[in-house]
Amino acid sequence: DQLNRFAGFGIGLASLFTENVLAHPCIVLRRQCQVNYHARNYHLTPFTIVNIMYSINKTQGPRALWKGMGSTFIVQGITLGTEGIISEFTPLPRELSHKWNFKQIGGHLLLKGLTHVIAMPFYSASLIETVQSEIIRDNPGILDCVKEGIGRVVGMGVPHSKRLLPLMVLTFPTALHGVLHYVISSIVQKLVLCVLKRDNSHSLPSEGSTSVQSMLDAYFPELIASFAASLIADVMLYPLETVLHRLHIQGTRTIIDNTDLGYEVLPINTQYEGMKDCINTIKREEGMVGFYKGFGAVIVQYTLHVALLQLTKIIYSTLLQNVS
Repeated sequence: DQLNRFAGFGIGLASLFTENVLAHPCIVLRRQCQVNYHARNYHLTPFTIVNIMYSINKTQGPRALWKGMGSTFIVQGITLGTEGIISEFTPLPRELSHKWNFKQIGGHLLLKGLTHVIAMPFYSASLIETVQSEIIRDNPGILDCVKEGIGRVVGMGVPHSKRLLPLMVLTFPTALHGVLHYVISSIVQKLVLCVLKRDNSHSLPSEGSTSVQSMLDAYFPELIASFAASLIADVMLYPLETVLHRLHIQGTRTIIDNTDLGYEVLPINTQYEGMKDCINTIKREEGMVGFYKGFGAVIVQYTLHVALLQLTKIIYSTLLQNVS
C-alpha cells in the first residue's frame, strides 16, 4: 500500500514537472510568436521552433527560455484560491455531483468564468513577464506579478500607453477562453477515461504481472486522459488564445525578442479596438494561418510530455516488477 502511494505521488510529480517546468520554454516561445505581428516566419512546425530556441539560448542564455515561470505558478495559485473562496461564500458549486442538473452546470461554469476574470490582471502581468525580452528586462521579483496586477486594476504602477485596453474590454475574451478550455478538456478527459477503462477491463493481465499491471492501470489512464484533454483544448482554442494574448499585451510597452532571427528586439505597437477588430485585422494582414503563429511550440511541448510519460511508465513498471 505504501509502494502504491509512492508510485502515485511520483507519477503525479513527473506529470507536474513536465507541464510546468520542462514545457515552459515552449510556452515562452509560443506566446512570443502569438503576439509578434511583425513576424514573417510563423513557426508552424517544431523544426523552426527548436532552431529559434537554440538561437535565443545562444545569444541570451538559458534564463531567456525560463523567464516568467514563477509568475505562472502565482497565477495558478491565485486562480485556485479565488475559486475556493467564491465557492465557499456563494452557492456556486466547485465540483459537479453525479446527479447534476443544468442549474448546477450553469453555476459551475459561472464560477469558472468569475475566477478567470478576477485572475485576469495577474494573468496579464504574467504574460508580459513571459514575452518581455531578457535583453532589456530588469530582474523581476517573485511577487512583481501580484504588484503589477494590482497596479493594473487601480491604474497605477508601470507606465502604459494610451493604446492600453481597459480591463472591461478584456473580460469577455478572457472568460470565454477560460470556460471553453475547461469545458473542452473536461469532456475529452471523461471520454478518454471511459475508453481506456473499457479497454483495460477487456485485457486481463497474466497472474505474475497482476499487481504491477493493476498499479499502472490505476494511475496512467488518468495521466493519458489529462494529456489528451489539454492537447485537444489547446489546439482547438489556439486562434482564440492568439487574439487574447494580443489584446492583453497591447499598450503595455512590452518589447519582445525577434522570433524571425533569435536576436534583436521588437516593440509591440498594435492598435486593436477590441476582440472583433483584432480577429479581422489578423485575418486581413496575416491570413488565417496568422492565428496559428508559434503552433510548432505546441507540438514540441506535447511531444516532450509524451516522451516523459513513456519514460515514467517504463521506470515504474521496472521498479514495481523488481519489488514484487
